[in-house]
Amino acid sequence: MPLGDRGGDKSEARFCGVETEFSDDIPEVITFNLSTGKFDFVVAPLTDPSYRPSLVPKNSFGSAAPPFAGSDLVLSPSQWSSHVVGKISSWIDLDSEDETVRIDSETTLRQELAWASHLSLQACLLPAPKGSTCANYARCVNQILQDLSNMQLWLRIPLVLHDDDVTSTDSNSATLVDSWETWNSFRLLCEHHSQLSVALDILSTLPSANSLGRWFGESVRAAIVNTDSFLTNGRGYPCLSKRHQMLITRFFNYNIQIIISGNSGHAKASVGVVDSRSGADSQRHPLRPYLEYVGHLYQKLDPLPEQERFELGYRDYLQSPLQPLMDNLEARTYETFEKDAMKYIQYQRAVSKAMLDMIPDNEASVKTLVLMVVGAGRGPLVRASLQASEETGRKLKVYAVEKNPNAVVTLHALVRLEGWEDTVTIVSCDMRYWNAPEKADILVSELLGSFGDNELSPECLDGAQRFLKPGGISIPSSYTSFIQPVTASKLYNDVKAHKDISHFETAYVVKIHNAARLAPCQSVFTFTHPKPADDRESNERYKKLHFTLPNDTGSAMVHGFAGYFDATLYKDVHLGIEPLTATPNMFSWFSIFFPLRTPICVKPGSKLEVDFWRCCGPKKVWYEWCVTSPSPSPIHNSNGRSYWPLLITVRSRKRLNLR
Repeated sequence: MPLGDRGGDKSEARFCGVETEFSDDIPEVITFNLSTGKFDFVVAPLTDPSYRPSLVPKNSFGSAAPPFAGSDLVLSPSQWSSHVVGKISSWIDLDSEDETVRIDSETTLRQELAWASHLSLQACLLPAPKGSTCANYARCVNQILQDLSNMQLWLRIPLVLHDDDVTSTDSNSATLVDSWETWNSFRLLCEHHSQLSVALDILSTLPSANSLGRWFGESVRAAIVNTDSFLTNGRGYPCLSKRHQMLITRFFNYNIQIIISGNSGHAKASVGVVDSRSGADSQRHPLRPYLEYVGHLYQKLDPLPEQERFELGYRDYLQSPLQPLMDNLEARTYETFEKDAMKYIQYQRAVSKAMLDMIPDNEASVKTLVLMVVGAGRGPLVRASLQASEETGRKLKVYAVEKNPNAVVTLHALVRLEGWEDTVTIVSCDMRYWNAPEKADILVSELLGSFGDNELSPECLDGAQRFLKPGGISIPSSYTSFIQPVTASKLYNDVKAHKDISHFETAYVVKIHNAARLAPCQSVFTFTHPKPADDRESNERYKKLHFTLPNDTGSAMVHGFAGYFDATLYKDVHLGIEPLTATPNMFSWFSIFFPLRTPICVKPGSKLEVDFWRCCGPKKVWYEWCVTSPSPSPIHNSNGRSYWPLLITVRSRKRLNLR
């Protein structure tokens, strides 16, 4: 049964499995562990551990079947699929120097995975690589993956940093070997195959927080928690250390299933148990208290906030950024943005502060400010500005400029409904080509994209600046883009699935979830509005950035860069999604993701050097990016060949997208 109910959580992390020993009575294993133990699935060996192909009599003429754990008929197909994860024989060593062992291992691996596929199992657990090399193991797994339909292969990796056995007269010369390196070598040899995942073995000691953090960007599907990792509380029951509790809780939030492994090591856990393995005479499953403790940790989780429940469907889902200058947005897209109350609260605060600064109290009754909302959409910024006028007691005349003729229809209806006819003038025109009848005191726009300038706010506001009075105020007054390197295996595999270069040279809007943020954000490009009259600066930009990973992180794979923005609306009123300063409870923007065609492995202490360009042409604007250290990558999107926001208005397009 699931660990519990949590509002909005329908992930596989609600389920907990148990690792079992070999038994040729699979129905009894299922009954004991699922009915008595209340686990959700078992990780069970598929073959008798004593089986070796080389020991099968040569005169059997191929008629002898491997000693599998029962016929496929002992369970229904749905039971095999939903209740059993196959455990590949742990003795196999495909890189053994002993040829007999190596050949036996290859044969057994192929036989067991073929049997698992026949049973329609959803996943199989592969044993951890043995020794310092895994090339032949990875080769065989990669061959099998090419013909595998839907089954996932979970490679067991111990979550440890251990001393490598080095023969040396200096006792201090032992070097730390990172188990992530084993996974990375195996994954690279298998070409980042999307059906190859990780099952982390959680032991009694844990690496540093930074080292652990890398794994949340990898394709981790399960965490195997050994009973040796549990402590004993004052009542004699199993419990986990604070660090282990935090780790397990994090696993829940990343859709990682928990598997309990090992024998009961706590007195209270074994009360009433006669036979812990067969269950024939057991009154209670020996590992039930461990399951109950994991369930307790799950049930302690706070319900998912409303915003996170809204965003669940967008997690790690790649979308092309909006191009509102090129495309006319549809009604449901406007509706999504208009529900973001926090954004408009911030705009209202900014307009209020600007109005108070421009009109002193003694002139409030006689002076009227001209405010232009450029890119008015269906009117939420118009409403926020008029609310600011009412709040401050300042008079306001509003021009609502909008190029989308469909949104203009809604604007007219809104003005009539609210009785704003004497205050609001609607202009159906592209702001860059409109000839304003008078100059504005305040220019309000909401043209920001996930990377700040990626929806061409600089180009739009440069065109609109001509009808702002000298000394007039632009809201926003400035915005800055930021990037940081990330491990994001799922995003990389989703891009790779397209099998072309152009998708690797496209920036995607995405609610990044399964990712490891490897270094703090750094600023990239800044734009300020209005530009000084004598400022002829181009909107092209170039920035070189240097990132350093914390020393205790270990090596890490960079699959690309997460991008954000932070905008100053007016003075101390800001709006943004940069993680350290992000505006709370705001969902209009997700981050942007710049992928790398070939992921870059960064070693401990190495610097990551990145170059970003913003390029402008007569009809389009585009980004180019590359890595130059520790190893150079190709320059992505050269001359805007794959991805570019257009500077021209083209057509309407239906798309639900969060910037």
